[in-house]
Amino acid sequence: MFYYLSKIVWFFLTPSNALVVLALVGFALQWTRYTRAGSRMTGAAAGLLFVAGLSPLGNALILPLEARFPVFVDDGRPVAGIVVIGGTFDTEATNVHGRMALNETGERLIALGDLARRYPSAKVVYAGGGSEFTPDTTPEATLVENTIGELGLPRDRVIYERRSLNTFQNAVYAKEMANPKPRERWLVVTSAFHMPRTMGVFRKAGFAVVAYPVDYRTAGAASLLRPFGFVGEGLRRTDIAAKEWMGLGVYYFSGRTDALFPAP
Repeated sequence: MFYYLSKIVWFFLTPSNALVVLALVGFALQWTRYTRAGSRMTGAAAGLLFVAGLSPLGNALILPLEARFPVFVDDGRPVAGIVVIGGTFDTEATNVHGRMALNETGERLIALGDLARRYPSAKVVYAGGGSEFTPDTTPEATLVENTIGELGLPRDRVIYERRSLNTFQNAVYAKEMANPKPRERWLVVTSAFHMPRTMGVFRKAGFAVVAYPVDYRTAGAASLLRPFGFVGEGLRRTDIAAKEWMGLGVYYFSGRTDALFPAP
C-alpha cells in the first residue's frame, strides 16, 4: 500500500507537474468570475517554472545530498560484499533490443563492473525488482542477469534480488540474500544524492554498509552559480532533489530510516 500511495502522491507533488497543474487551473479560472485570481495563479506558476527551470535552484537543493557522504577511498581493508541499488534501466527498451538501455543513473552499473573485478572474492548483490506502474514489469535484476556479459562478467558473479520495489525493500531483501556476517565490510552503491536515505534505511534494517556514492550531478559549490541552459534540464534537477528530500522525511516519520538526514 505504501508503494502505490507514494507513487500517486509524488506524481502530484513533483514540482514540475504541480506548477503545470497550477498554471492550467489558473488559466481555467480566467473564464470564470475569478479572473483576477486565475491570472495571478497562472503568472505565479509561470514565474516559478522559470526559476525552477533556469536558475541554480535544482543544484542548491541537490548539493547538500551529494555532499553528505564522501567519495569512497580504498584503504586496503578487505571487502566482503557489494550491494548495488537498482533504478538504472529503461526496462522496456532493454527487453526490446536485448542490450543494456540505461537511464541517467547508469554509473551504478559501471561501479558494479569495476568493483566486481577489483574485489574478485566479494559477493555482489544487485537489488532491484520491477515497477507496478510501467508496462513492462520485468525485475531490473533480471535485466542485469540477461545483459551482464556487456560488463565482462559471468551471470553467476552477481546475486540477483528481484522483489524490492523501493529503497526500504532494497535494504531488507538484500540483507536476506547477502547474509552478512558480523564485522564484515560491505559497500552500498547508489547515486550520491540518494545515499543519505539509502544509508539510513540500511542502518534501520540492521545491515552495516559503507557508502560508495556515484552518479554526481553537480560540480560542488561552483554549481550554485551556474544557471541551466534548458528549462527541462533545470526542472528535472529540481524534481529529483525535491523527491529525495521528501523521501527522507516520509521514510523517517514512517520509521523506515534511522535519522531525518543520515550522516557518516
